[in-house]
Amino acid sequence: MNLILFTKCHDRPVSIQLSQPRCIATIAGIVLLLGSALMMTGYWLGGAQQNDKQMDAAVIQTWKQRLVEQKQALQDTREVTQANINALAQQVGQLQAHVLRMEALGQRLTEMAKLDKGEFNFDELPAQGGPASATDLQSQNSGDLLRTLDELSLQIDDREQQLAVLETFLMHSNLQKQIRPAGRPIRKGWMSSRFGKRSDPFTGKKEFHSGMDFAGKLGSDVIAVAAGVVTWSGDRWGYGNLVEIDHGNGYVTRYGHNSKILVKLGDSVKPDQVIAKMGSSGRSTGPHVHYEVLLNNRPVNPLKYTRASR
Repeated sequence: MNLILFTKCHDRPVSIQLSQPRCIATIAGIVLLLGSALMMTGYWLGGAQQNDKQMDAAVIQTWKQRLVEQKQALQDTREVTQANINALAQQVGQLQAHVLRMEALGQRLTEMAKLDKGEFNFDELPAQGGPASATDLQSQNSGDLLRTLDELSLQIDDREQQLAVLETFLMHSNLQKQIRPAGRPIRKGWMSSRFGKRSDPFTGKKEFHSGMDFAGKLGSDVIAVAAGVVTWSGDRWGYGNLVEIDHGNGYVTRYGHNSKILVKLGDSVKPDQVIAKMGSSGRSTGPHVHYEVLLNNRPVNPLKYTRASR
């Protein structure tokens, strides 16, 4: 077998003669070389594809982890936001309770002072207005809202104190006659027991009687002797069905042994308003009302108050 080689080193072709065994060996070497080259190329390509797959899997796993972290962060944010909303709702509820108490007190003072409701009405917002500023037109964030609520809370506390001062002032001036107990707690009936030492109707022993008893017909009207707010409405040991009224300025009156109570805790009452029906509940021997007057938490003789008139 002859191989003819053309090279730049020689001006003419070079001829190489190969014997048959040498020719076979040469061809086999070339085939082996080409096969090895193909195998190396395939191995390299396969390794590259495998590396690409591994890299893709790592990227997917990383994004999955980030997605889990973002979901957890979103859940945490929702929980914090809900907690803030709950706290805000509780604060708003407390502010609303303050407003209701102030409105009740304002209505009571308005009625007691006989003010013109059209001029001084606690059921409506005060008349006020004005053009909106640029900052008012902007949306508020949660921090601004919380600061506004804090300021509103301080304003409500301030107004509450002012109303309490106004109440005290009114009670010590022209409304004194409405809050000072005057008259009997019944319209029909008679006095059956006085204030002070007496023989206990159950034991016969000398005991201190902290009030006056007024007997009458079962179901007769029991009336308030002054304006005030109901601070007890229900059963109480010894008194049976009891109504207690705080009139302010240190005065409190009690009406015991009722068969039926017509007012509830927190109600505002007027002088001569029917608050209960006479009965014999509790420690009682018959239909009557046990009437007490307390001044600065100490029971005093109701006699001078029952003799007073408005």
